[in-house]
Amino acid sequence: MRSDKIKKGVDRAPHRALLYATGIPKTEMNKPFIGVASSFTDVIPGHVGMRELERFIEKGVHTGGGYPFFFGVPGICDGIAMGHSGMHYSLPSRELIADMVETIANAHQFDALVLLTNCDKITPAMLMAAARVNIPSIIVTAGPMHSGYLKGKRLSLVNDTFEAVARHRQGLIGDKELGELEMCACPGAGSCQGMYTANTMACVTESIGMSLPYCASSLAISSEKKRLAFESGRRVIELVKKGITPRKIMTKKAFENAIRIDTALGGSTNTVLHIPAIAHDAGVKLPIDVFDELSKTTPHIANMLPGGQHYLEDLHHAGGIPAVQMRLSHLLHDHITVSGRKVFEIIGDAAIVDEEVIVPIEKAYHAQGGIAIMKGTLAPGGAVVKQSAVIEKMMRFEGTARVFDSEDEAIKVILEGKIKPGDVVVIRCEGPKGGPGMREMLTSTAAIAGMGLSESVALITDGRFSGGTRGPCIGHVSPEAMEGGPIAVLRDGDIISIDIHERRLDMLVSEEEIKQRFKGWKPAKPKITTGYLSRYAQMVTSAGTGAIMKSFGD
Repeated sequence: MRSDKIKKGVDRAPHRALLYATGIPKTEMNKPFIGVASSFTDVIPGHVGMRELERFIEKGVHTGGGYPFFFGVPGICDGIAMGHSGMHYSLPSRELIADMVETIANAHQFDALVLLTNCDKITPAMLMAAARVNIPSIIVTAGPMHSGYLKGKRLSLVNDTFEAVARHRQGLIGDKELGELEMCACPGAGSCQGMYTANTMACVTESIGMSLPYCASSLAISSEKKRLAFESGRRVIELVKKGITPRKIMTKKAFENAIRIDTALGGSTNTVLHIPAIAHDAGVKLPIDVFDELSKTTPHIANMLPGGQHYLEDLHHAGGIPAVQMRLSHLLHDHITVSGRKVFEIIGDAAIVDEEVIVPIEKAYHAQGGIAIMKGTLAPGGAVVKQSAVIEKMMRFEGTARVFDSEDEAIKVILEGKIKPGDVVVIRCEGPKGGPGMREMLTSTAAIAGMGLSESVALITDGRFSGGTRGPCIGHVSPEAMEGGPIAVLRDGDIISIDIHERRLDMLVSEEEIKQRFKGWKPAKPKITTGYLSRYAQMVTSAGTGAIMKSFGD
């Protein structure tokens, strides 16, 4: 066992003394040492219920014949960090968390890992770390929140609070109704209820094969989730015995399966950042063009929030990820999973319980999946749109650029009612380097939707979007403004052409004019020049590569 390096031999007497100081009995010293990384925190709703799950993981590890050591990693609630300077830290936290898990696992020579996670950047970070350390590992996602409820109507965070702010600004709802919505939209522990980033990444994790069947959709605080936590703790010991490591599971075929499931569910565009980053740590080359190739041949078969009407609890009761895999089995690869069963074995035990939630292929909401990769004179390195959340009349759109150098400037103008039908809101200098940290634009996209403009106004940014975004919102424009991409010299009044069907994003400005504009262009001064974000801005790569941090091997 790997942990023998810290507990076997005469030279390890000091190490054993320190281990005994933790309270470990001598009888347990020969068992596999299992690191359990918990992202419990009091400030993230998706994580406040993790203390109970920790107990069940612990019981499972002991039952399986291992000895668990818990350690903590931080987390950020993107909803709470949204719309202010805190959002600069969200994406960069992914790298910190991955580095922390790598550091603790290798410093203490754990034999395996159980990774307890739930929300937006924490889950991809855990997967990155698992791939990087490459010791037997299993992910436990803590589960989605129940839908909210008010006066006979089900509620979710994004559709019923972020968008409600804009409705309130217009006088469509009053203080009393806004107050009722904010009290009822999020009834307790769990990740936000729709196919936003946290739940999308949970579905990706299960689809890759790194969590047990039904883990992605089983609800927080449920007894089912506790049993899954227990079984994950027990199961990781079997992974140790059989030498099944993450890179044996996270192959190119597994990533392709995950992308298919993601796009069939209309998942968050953030997966176009996270999946390539995870693949990079797993040693798998996965350019973003793969998303488009797979999306074009994957039907959109579940109409989930924010663009649709179904919640994660609906997906779970309809059969969960195994049911979605069953529906798409003709498109999927077979490969091993942490459960000990291959994908097609899991599908063999699955059942589609509700065909209103997971529709038949012939009744698909769209012939193509949720994600489209666009390129053109405005985004030669690529851009991303959630096409499943765009109405047909906005799939092709030509409008006038309204250019802003920060999200804060744009939000002010949007909420003042100064954006009109036919405008294209362009928010630049918000990419991985320029942000720094590539802030999510949920506040601005929700404001556009709440102002009733999502069917007449488009939004383009070198930043990124929340999984809760709907409408013609195109993000991850690469190269970003800070790197000298064409978006850097876009001007108010320029005409922008959007054609999602043809995957084109163009600024209707001549090549000669663009060259002329660049003659007088200089990168903006960094917004933040101290601390972690300053270092991050110097080391991070473009959105087109997953916004990974540069290393000597890259």
